[in-house]
Amino acid sequence: MNIEYPARERLANLPTPLQPLKRISENFSAPYGGPKIWIKRDDLTESAMSGNKLRKLEFIIAEAQARGCNTLITCGGEQSNHCRATALAAAKCGLKAHLILRQGADAHDDDAVPDGNLLVDYLAGAEVSRYPLREYLEDLPGLFEYWAQEYEKQGDRALCIPTGGSDGLGIWGYILGAEELLEDCRREGFTPDRLICASGSGGTQAGLTLGAQLFEPGVQVTGYAVCDDAAYFVNKVSEDAEDWARRYRQSHRLDPARIDVIDDYIGPGYAIATEEIYQTIALAAQLEGILLDPVYTGKAFHGMLQDIKAGRYTDCENLVFVHTGGQFGVFPQRTGFRSSWASAEKGC
Repeated sequence: MNIEYPARERLANLPTPLQPLKRISENFSAPYGGPKIWIKRDDLTESAMSGNKLRKLEFIIAEAQARGCNTLITCGGEQSNHCRATALAAAKCGLKAHLILRQGADAHDDDAVPDGNLLVDYLAGAEVSRYPLREYLEDLPGLFEYWAQEYEKQGDRALCIPTGGSDGLGIWGYILGAEELLEDCRREGFTPDRLICASGSGGTQAGLTLGAQLFEPGVQVTGYAVCDDAAYFVNKVSEDAEDWARRYRQSHRLDPARIDVIDDYIGPGYAIATEEIYQTIALAAQLEGILLDPVYTGKAFHGMLQDIKAGRYTDCENLVFVHTGGQFGVFPQRTGFRSSWASAEKGC
């Protein structure tokens, strides 16, 4: 199917590689009659801006430029991958970035040295406004409006970007990503039975699901929730797809029955990993040299392996895990890996 894409600012190194996970497949899928596991390396979209957010930002920044905006305002947690990518992408394109950040229960001390994504936000020159959790949750639309008006007073014009860049505009990133991925698979001589990703704001899953229906209707997309429950994500994916259809006058409609979300591996909450998650991240690094993160990909990859063991994917021959990046999130949670490096030291 031919799709007419809107304007796009080229930021990512595309196409990203599609690679087989040979050792993980042999050790954790084959013994259970599971599929061959592949990985789409969207953690390699760029070195610092890296991850799934960059695909979305290519379309978002082009839209900002078309509207004459010189400022990007967006939001997320203190370790938001999307905010970090936005700050760097804005710098690359000569735009200002303002980040509205949500403090967690273990709020970052104002006097402490920032770490992970937050450190990169500052290095990129973004304006950072941090808010207590309750204020952020209760008044996020008001915070966007306040800061947009402040920039307008200064003679600037801001584009407000929702959490994760996930809406009818950002969804283009993974419609295009799905087209690229399916072409990768064709070159490798197979059609994937299933595409798997982490779902945190819903936009990546929405784009992949729409893209699969447009370009290869037999391919199922499964999202592993990292925060809210399955019902929330089914609704969010549907909303993003409807927003896309309205904005761009698309006749194609997403079939809600095809939205598949698994919410069994969220754990204690968003950005809170368990010992099993940390062990899975270490396992992927040790067996494949691939670094996952404790917030998104680590949870989704762990859930996928557990479900392979449980027999969920015995009807699949080829399964593709979409690595959406997030490696900067490893460092603020370094203490969670204590048992991993302790066992490595013992083996020396």
